Amino acid sequence: QVQLQESGPGLVKPSQTLSLTCTVSGGSITTSYYTWSWIRQPPGKGLEWMGVIRYDDSTYYSPSLKSRTSISRDTSKNQFSLQLSSVTPEDTAVYYCARGFLWRGLPKYDSWGRGTQVTVSS
Repeated sequence: QVQLQESGPGLVKPSQTLSLTCTVSGGSITTSYYTWSWIRQPPGKGLEWMGVIRYDDSTYYSPSLKSRTSISRDTSKNQFSLQLSSVTPEDTAVYYCARGFLWRGLPKYDSWGRGTQVTVSS
């Protein structure tokens, strides 16, 4: 069974870059068919998909975050990472990494990390 674990600083100052890593165990991030996403949930709001890196290293981002977001991977460590630049307090959220796949053209997620709280504050 695949497991995902987020890691990174819990406090980031405004204008800095937020960096998080998702460590995957029980399955390879290069296995065909699967995608690896970052999703966040601001306080009192719903889930927001941020972006994805696929098994073939291609990436796709939410249009609203594309200019500030970068997702990369380290296959030697079976990890993928998120960088969000120029953060503001509005980027305060619980950040999740998740494994997904396409089912009849729609994204589905079958494994999630527990989430990590990131607060943007000076």
